[in-house]
Parts: sequence; structure tokens; C-alpha cells
Amino acid sequence: MEKELMKKKSGLPPMPIFMPGQASKRNIVRRKDYSPVYWDKYFDTKLDVSTDVGDTFRVYERGHDGPVLFLLHGGGFSALSWALLSTHVTALVKCRCVAVDLRGHGDSVTSDDSNLSAEKMSSDVGKIISSLYKDNPPPIILVGHSMGGAIAVHAAFRNLVPSLIGLAVIDVVEGTAMEALSSMQTFLRGRPKLFDTMETAIEWAVRSGQIQNVESARVSMVGQLKSVSTNETGSMELEHQHFSITDSIEEEPSDYEVPEASSASLTENFKTPVNSNQDHKYTWRIDLSKTEKFWTGWFEGLSQKFLSCSAPKMLILAGPDRLDRDLTIGQMQGKFQMNLLPQCGHAVHEDVPDKVADVLASFMLRHKVAEPIGNFERTMPGC
Repeated sequence: MEKELMKKKSGLPPMPIFMPGQASKRNIVRRKDYSPVYWDKYFDTKLDVSTDVGDTFRVYERGHDGPVLFLLHGGGFSALSWALLSTHVTALVKCRCVAVDLRGHGDSVTSDDSNLSAEKMSSDVGKIISSLYKDNPPPIILVGHSMGGAIAVHAAFRNLVPSLIGLAVIDVVEGTAMEALSSMQTFLRGRPKLFDTMETAIEWAVRSGQIQNVESARVSMVGQLKSVSTNETGSMELEHQHFSITDSIEEEPSDYEVPEASSASLTENFKTPVNSNQDHKYTWRIDLSKTEKFWTGWFEGLSQKFLSCSAPKMLILAGPDRLDRDLTIGQMQGKFQMNLLPQCGHAVHEDVPDKVADVLASFMLRHKVAEPIGNFERTMPGC
């Protein structure tokens, strides 16, 4: 009774009651697998790229031929958020995916990880590409999500990518983004600051709606968190929300089992970074609340910068309500391609990676910069 009252107080639905003779349902509904997975299930190579100023950026690559999709993640995310998309799009057309941990994120290390200004990060993009390809860069399409979308626009607007042949921005619009900034700190304060294990962090990400695709969350969350010792977490637990397995939002009975096939595939196909040391917990790799002074600079004037870029452009949105006035006019004038992918959250490329891959592949075929694989045919823009 006490457990049910606690659930009612938290706004969560009560657990279903199973009558005698219904135990066989355990064989039908099984608990989801929230165990983390490693990068090499999705990417071919991982490397650290040093720029001419001594900064080092973690880069993941997939594919060997065709144009490069240079992938920039959103604030707080990492290059691993592009894992599933990379596998899908490289199966549709001949292209390469290069995903980067931006400054202050993931496993990149710079002389000033706290400087997340649009100017600094867009300059990083140009320097990384220069370090990777020297004086002979391949055709590049900048693809960015949220903050990364803004940085992609800034890099294109400043002509920092000489071989740029396309620009794709995912779910970021100046008007909507600027309006959302006032509530961003409230959102960040509402997130758990500590997780007992990586599994509980992945479970939270899925059930809170931050990432709606379980498979993507299992690889993406690894890049968003870092391990901290219990000695370091003492004050954090007193001041902030601490998420443990007992706080999980139950969707199946707790005694449901993970399918045996999933456990076997974890062992056979890829490494699994599991925290076996109970003296450690997990917290966010970057404290986004401390980056507030840069937020306005990311998004202010973004629509006009986007529209003024000469390369073919595409905007992928989760809903039409995100389109502001300047972009509405630009879209009506045919200045860019727009695709709506409803029924997903803000992390569009993680929630529906197959659909975003289809859109990107069609964009490349439309502009005749890539060759299809197999019988893939481009789809018409949807808006």
C-alpha cells in the first residue's frame, strides 16, 4: 500500500496486478535491456585529432567513399548520438560519416573547455576539418542538431569549410530557441545529477523522453556521462536529485527478465563499459547550466545566417510549430528544403535515425553528390 501511495504521489501509474495462473505472461513481456553499448558496434574507427593550436578532438568515422557528413551534436550530447544514424545512412548511399565531440563535450580536450562561444566552436569545426584533410578536403555536408545545428550554420556562414556542398540543420530554429532559453535553467535543474549505474542513466533518458529510442540511448548516454568517486559525490547528493534504480519509472514488473539473446549479443559482438565498482557513480560530463552566457550567441540571428548560406540547405523539424517568420518566408520562396518528422522528440536523429537517414540520403541524391546503394530511391521532401 505504501508503495502504491508513493507512486500516486509521484504521478506514476500503479503496477498491474497479476492474478494466480498469470505467471506465464513473463514469457511474453520482458524487461527492456538498458545496458550500455560501445562505439565500435556502429563506427569503423575512433581517433583523436589535434589542431594547430594544440586542442584535441575525439572523432568517430564510418564509411570510406563519397561525400562526408560532418556531424555536430547538441548541447550536452556527444558524437555518439550519431551512432545509429551513421549505420543507416551509409547503408543507403555511398558516403562517409564523421562525428565529433565538440569543445567541452565527450572525450575532447582543449585548452579552454569552458569557452563554448559560437565563434570559438565554429572555428573548431574549420580547424578539425583542416587537420583531418589538410589541403585536399572531400565534399562536406555539415549536419548539426540543436546547438550543433547552430554551430554548423555559423561555420557555413563564416566560410570555414571550403569544400562545403550542403548544410542540414536538425530541430533548431532561432525564434523557438530564443523563447526556450528562459526556461532552460529550470529544465537543467530538474534533471538528476547523479546515477548509481550507467544502466539507470539510460533508463532515465528513455523514460523521461530525452531519447525515445532505447538502442540509441544505450550508446549515446555513454558519451554524456562520466564516472565520479563516491568521495566526490557527497555534496552533490545533498544538494541535488540523485537517481537510483529505486526511482525508475516502472513500465514492466520488476522481475521481468532481459531477453537472453540481448545478453549474448553484448558478450559476443562488442565491448560493454559497465561500472562494476560500487565506489563510483555517474554524473554529466558537462555542466550546461554554467554555459548560459553563450546561449544567446548560438541562436541570435541564426535564421538570416542560415538563409544567406549559398550551399544547398535542409531543415529537419519535429513539428511545424518550430518554424519562425523568417524561415517560413524563406521556405515559401524555396530557399531551403524542409522535412517534418513528427511523433518524435527533440533528439530527432536519435528517436528516428532511419527516417533522418532516408531524408539525408535523398538530399544527397537530389543534388547528385552521392550514389545510391542497392535499390534505394530518394523520397520527396515532406513538409
